[in-house]
Amino acid sequence: MSVGADELLALVRELLASHPPATTGPGDFLKARFDAGLAWVHYPAGLGGLGAPRSLQPVVDAALEAAGAPDNDPRRIGIGLGMAAPTILAHGTEEQKRRFLRPLWTGEEVWCQLFSEPGAGSDLAALGTRAVRDGDGWRVDGQKVWTSSAHLARWAILIARTDPDLPKHQGITYFVCDMTDPGVEVRPLRQITGEAEFNEVFLTGVRIPDAHRLGAVGEGWQVARTTLMNERVSIGGMRRPREGGMIAPVAEVWRERPELRTHDLHQRLLTLWVEAEVARLTGERLRQQLAAGRPGPEGSGMKLSFARLNQEISGLEVELLGEEGLLYSDWTMRRPELVDFTGRDAGYRYLRSKGNSIEGGTSEVLLNIVAERVLGLPAEPRSDKDTAWKDLAR
Repeated sequence: MSVGADELLALVRELLASHPPATTGPGDFLKARFDAGLAWVHYPAGLGGLGAPRSLQPVVDAALEAAGAPDNDPRRIGIGLGMAAPTILAHGTEEQKRRFLRPLWTGEEVWCQLFSEPGAGSDLAALGTRAVRDGDGWRVDGQKVWTSSAHLARWAILIARTDPDLPKHQGITYFVCDMTDPGVEVRPLRQITGEAEFNEVFLTGVRIPDAHRLGAVGEGWQVARTTLMNERVSIGGMRRPREGGMIAPVAEVWRERPELRTHDLHQRLLTLWVEAEVARLTGERLRQQLAAGRPGPEGSGMKLSFARLNQEISGLEVELLGEEGLLYSDWTMRRPELVDFTGRDAGYRYLRSKGNSIEGGTSEVLLNIVAERVLGLPAEPRSDKDTAWKDLAR
């Protein structure tokens, strides 16, 4: 029998009574919340959930927030929450689930994603990082790039090629990599914003035990698709209040600075405000659909919309501010602890939004996904589909 809202609220009251937020440390409270099944209520019992409908999570979150309970700083651990956790739940062994999910959710262990490579970004399946059998484990050599949080992460989700004699979508295997192991080198990549939010990661003779393999050998692409679909939902379908996200600072400037207004800017702002609200409501609908199962290709459409809107809205903000919009407050080289799409000033938002159409799948690739998997249009002809990876031109 499914757990209902009243039962969840009763469990919340029990948690608050046994672990008062005012006198319980944040870490201890989060661990107790996970153990009570109130972390992500739709997960199985014993893994942070109670098998309840996903739609009831906001009920729990709101009750705990009202009581002053700490959260797990989801922006800092977004890769773990949005990508690693659902992949481990879907494809991991029971031992893997119990080892990784609790410290992932509480924020004790930060995760990163080792997917993209210098020669395999948009065409991710062309990756060349090799994993070779080495006794009861694997030896991994290669290079990954555009890795958010690699400088903070304890663990990484990693895909590597285990059989170069098969076509590129085959012969890939999915692993969990310990970022503290010998042979893992993280170097910062300074971006147009001045920050080094991303990194490049070099893997030299890194040994991964076979117990840290997710899914069967050679089936890494199927596992990776679970990650990618969840990634696009977590980027494009994140929950926002009305007039939240990138549209918020533009609307605030419009209301507080009437001297900046023009008729043309007014029309553009109205159009983008409506589109942002439509995207927000579409994201709510998508999350309700997810309550019944895994994410589908619709998340790619949401991520496409997110990237386009952020770039158009941030461009409007810079134009609205005129000369002020050309200022940039701080070019200091930093390695931030979280990805902040909307932080700081207008110049930062304008520059940072340029990455939205690249990260989490380029807009060009996502357009193909929407065309083929949502609209049912014919796939583009591909000459490399049945060719062994080792024989592809690189």
